[in-house]
Amino acid sequence: MWILREGRDALVLCVCQALFWAGLMISITLTGLIGQTIAPAAALATFPVGLLMVSNIALARPVSLLMQRHGRRAGFAAGALAGAAGGVICAIGIFRADFLIFCLGNLVLGAHQAAAQYYRLAAVDRVEPERRGRAVSLVLAGGIAAALVAPPLALWTKDLFAPVLFAGSFLALSALSVLTLVPLVLMAPQEARAAEMAGQGRPMAEIARQPVFLAALASAAVGHAVMVLVMHATPLAMVACNLTVGDAAGTIRAHVLGMFVPSFFTGRLIDRLGAPAVAASGAVILGLSAAVSAWDQQLLNFQAGLVLLGVGWNFMYIAGTTLLTRSYRPEERGRVQGFAETAIAACAAVASFGSAGLLNALGWQAVNYGALPFLAAALAVTLWYAAGARRERRLAI
Repeated sequence: MWILREGRDALVLCVCQALFWAGLMISITLTGLIGQTIAPAAALATFPVGLLMVSNIALARPVSLLMQRHGRRAGFAAGALAGAAGGVICAIGIFRADFLIFCLGNLVLGAHQAAAQYYRLAAVDRVEPERRGRAVSLVLAGGIAAALVAPPLALWTKDLFAPVLFAGSFLALSALSVLTLVPLVLMAPQEARAAEMAGQGRPMAEIARQPVFLAALASAAVGHAVMVLVMHATPLAMVACNLTVGDAAGTIRAHVLGMFVPSFFTGRLIDRLGAPAVAASGAVILGLSAAVSAWDQQLLNFQAGLVLLGVGWNFMYIAGTTLLTRSYRPEERGRVQGFAETAIAACAAVASFGSAGLLNALGWQAVNYGALPFLAAALAVTLWYAAGARRERRLAI
């Protein structure tokens, strides 16, 4: 099994992924509801999450370059400390019912996300190209533990400082970030490889024109943005339909299980069918998710739609990541990964900022159906790349 052959780093990254996503799930479940309570306008309910994404955008490339120069472990540790600080700041904002402080806390939390998004990419650093899909899948599987732990933790801690609700949940998020430092101590330090430090490689514009890069970015960025758009609006839509916070937490848990349980076989699907086929399947599943969610606003529709949303994201995100690793040379790794993660975070930020506004202005159906044109565009790019790759293989025979 890959995890036995590759050693402790694989297990470290899986545990880090679990701790990060447990904290992120607390934020996903509660931030919109808190924003709706203390924001000056209902349309700003998901604005703090949007600021988290902005911070992620600003720091994605610097964090990548920092890791290339000083190693993955240093970057991941810095991100965990930022997560701990951000959780405390958010809790202060909740105690004081201060929307600006709560927004500031989310900005700091964005630094943790900027670092944690490289867990899956760190998994392929020492892996043969043909095993990269499985490596990414294995690390993302750590999110399964998060799905089981985070919702009950969020509900248990929300009344910890009653009558002030949810402050305890964000302090729990802070504690989870601190715990991330424990497995990181066991991660093998990485020296900068000679090939990575030898030169800058090709211009970014040349790399970005490659069909494989375009297909990778279309799958990962659109899949992630659609997931963020719908996921962040879900707790608000459920509460508006007279469902409870507990119902919302359970639905988010089902969604996150949908995101990560397929990781046990997504890598093998990529090995067998190819990354483009898996990415295209993910786009179709996300379209089906939109139809199920928009059909009716019953608990079962929310749950089924969000599970499909998770599975579609998993296929598009892992397949896109696998394609991305084929687009750069070793000396280009930091720049290309940083550029791609910045683009993915930018798309997610737009989706997050617009989530509550779209829900309040046009309703739940608009949130779901609004994603369909972007999914169609990503599917078209993926099929275009797959057709070109097939032609190249035929010519090479």
